[in-house]
Amino acid sequence: MDILKKCREFDEHKKVMALGLYPFFQPLQGTEGTEVTMSGRKVIMLGSNNYLGLTFHPKVKAAAQKAIDTFGTSCTGSRLINGTLCIHEELEKRLAAYMKREAALVFSTGMQTNLGTISCLIGRNDIVITDKDDHASIVDACRLGYGEIKRFVHGDLDQLERILQKIPEENGVLVVVDGVFSMGGDIVDLPRLGPLCKKYGARLYVDDAHSIGVLGGGRGTAAHFNQYGDVDLTMGTFSKSFASLGGFVVGDADIIDYVKHMARSFIFSASLPAPNVMAAMAALDIMENEPEHVEHLWENARYMMKSYRELGFNIGATQTPIIPLIIGDDMKCFAFWKEAYEGGVYANPVIAPAVPQGMALLRTSYMATHTRDQLDRALGIFEKAGKKVGVI
Repeated sequence: MDILKKCREFDEHKKVMALGLYPFFQPLQGTEGTEVTMSGRKVIMLGSNNYLGLTFHPKVKAAAQKAIDTFGTSCTGSRLINGTLCIHEELEKRLAAYMKREAALVFSTGMQTNLGTISCLIGRNDIVITDKDDHASIVDACRLGYGEIKRFVHGDLDQLERILQKIPEENGVLVVVDGVFSMGGDIVDLPRLGPLCKKYGARLYVDDAHSIGVLGGGRGTAAHFNQYGDVDLTMGTFSKSFASLGGFVVGDADIIDYVKHMARSFIFSASLPAPNVMAAMAALDIMENEPEHVEHLWENARYMMKSYRELGFNIGATQTPIIPLIIGDDMKCFAFWKEAYEGGVYANPVIAPAVPQGMALLRTSYMATHTRDQLDRALGIFEKAGKKVGVI
């Protein structure tokens, strides 16, 4: 059997292409944040994770440009050997302080943060438990570990407790959840989850990729609920609110030190380039000193949630600036995406396995820098597309 046979036979995307509905890998010719140039025309961007709208902030751009002059474009080595810059350590100290934890460790991507941290913590006698809606990076990280993987239905903490009840005391247990779930936009029930983990001696890891810069005044899920003591490890990314690239994990100093010396995706990857480090640092400056960005983000999110419900869209249980327009059928989702795109709005069509089968949706997300005029124009385009396709 030819191992490459499956590649040559793969054609599901070609069927969608033939219908003129293929929505993926659409190139951007230019971007200004809330509006981008695609196919030679400007469209409103409602598919970005640039929550605070900082990718074009003058301070962020200037910091990245200065970093190139000082440190060049690459570190050409891993953090373990020749790739640690003084600004890596400075950023880690500042992140730990911002997140109110003892220590932080910066990785080259958010995906690598989860892959390295989770996998190195899960030994042969350990059990890792995940929510079924956790991000793909968490799923892959658990597979890389040597322990047993268990899963519970999204948000079903009663099922989680039944799983915890059956685990022998000699097994180490790590529960891994998203703080904000990236497709549905709902927030983990930390007030119940934290004490539940403590009750059964399980450790808790929260992926705050979509929470930092959004919840808790920008400091994430633990800050949102004022439950710092219930979360053992929190990870975040720089590719969203921090307007850069990379990731980090924060926690107790001895745990971070262990991860620093054991996480393979950290040890065997080239370190984060200086422009990305300094862009993230500048974004952190803004998050610390200009709280109005988070306030504007939430004003926009609340306005859009209310407006979508009034128009008759199904937006599920979202509680955040991630607002899904739940459609169900894959082809109808693609058709709705195309109508909206041709009307002047770009958002992200999402089908299985990123969401459960039959739960296809258009994932919209909002920035602090979206204007009310842009949002109203987008609502008009979505209303027209929804009626034409039969979504509303």
